[in-house]
Formats: sequence, C-alpha cells, structure tokens
Amino acid sequence: MPRLKIKNNFYYSLEDVLFEEVKKKKESSTVTWSVHRPNTIFGFSPYSLTNVVGTLCVYAAICKQEGSPLLFPGSKEAWEGFAAASDADLVAEQQIWAAVDPYAKNEAFNCNNGDVFKWKHLWKVLAERFGIEKYGFEEGKNVGLVKMMKGKERVWEEVVKKNHQLQERKLEDVGVWWFADDVLGVEGMIDSMNKSKEHGFLGFRNSKNSFISWIDKYKAFKIVP
Repeated sequence: MPRLKIKNNFYYSLEDVLFEEVKKKKESSTVTWSVHRPNTIFGFSPYSLTNVVGTLCVYAAICKQEGSPLLFPGSKEAWEGFAAASDADLVAEQQIWAAVDPYAKNEAFNCNNGDVFKWKHLWKVLAERFGIEKYGFEEGKNVGLVKMMKGKERVWEEVVKKNHQLQERKLEDVGVWWFADDVLGVEGMIDSMNKSKEHGFLGFRNSKNSFISWIDKYKAFKIVP
C-alpha cells in the first residue's frame, strides 16, 4: 500500500534516508529495518520540549495556584471526538519486539495503545489529580495555551516557591504551549494496530491509566506539585 506523503512531515524524509542507506550496503540482504509510527505520546521526560502530559500538568498547576477553572484550551472537535495515544513504554516494547522477531523485519508499524479516549474524559482525570473542582470546555474561551499562559511566569514562580521541594525550573522550560495547542486543536487521529497484531505484537495500554501514571511520574520527580 503506498504511503501518504504529507508536506513538511520530516518523519517520511527520515524513512527515505533509511531506505537509501540500506540500499548502499553491500550486505544489504542481512541488514533489516523497522519503522514505528506512534500517535500522541503519553510519557515522561524532564527535557523533552514536546511532551503534552508534562505541559498539561504545568497548566493545571497554574490554574490551581490562581484558583481558576481548568478550561480546555483546544477545539470542540478535540474535546468531544475520539482520539488515540501511544504510551512511551509501549512504543519501546514494540521497538524491542521488532528488533528480535524475524517476522517484523523490513516493515512499518503503527503504534498506539489499542483503545480510544475522549479528551473530555481525561480532562476530568487531570483536574482530579490537581484538586481542581471546576473544569471543562467553554466556547469562546478555548483560545489556546499560547494565549492563555502569556505572562504567567510570576504565577509559576509562586507555585515553585510555595512547594519547596519542586525543582526550580523556569516556565519556558516546563511548559511548551504551542505543542499542546497542536495536539488539542484538532480532532484526534485514529490509527489501526491490526498489522502489528497480525505480525505478532499484542502489547496494549489502557489510555486513561497511562495518562494517570505519567501525571504521577511528573509529580514524583517534583516537576509539578
């Protein structure tokens, strides 16, 4: 099946580089490859600039500090529509499987948790994890985090000062608003795991539990209170 070319998607450019380099190898018949295509990744990294869970945790902490409702910053389509996510550990599991299972060689695989969710349901989870009673979607106030978090540096400093055990990180180092806006601004993409299952990879995650576990990890590492 031909793959869809998407303008400015550098992942496909990387695939092209991979295929060309494999062709150059004299021992190309023994060189194998695999391609893994995750959906929105739920995971943890104190250094990743494109991590939606961490950014949403910082947003929730700021709302809690201000006593303001946790308003969904994205589109109504994203709020009400179905979406899929990829647990970071699951992505790693699939890559390890593909590296050792001969049936996975020279193939490209989607990688998601195997279920679907709605942000309107995970938003309740996020609010509960930060002790916020008022939350939800309000038409006209879903203007995106880039605008909503403008000038919130002082509030974040208060969060860090109030919670003495937190790592002293600047707001721009923990909240990447534009990336969260990209994720929450459109209806989620649903991709199939059938090919992975047919080739022998049966891993899965419960997306709600995955979301909770990564929120808790940000708390455990004292990035958010």
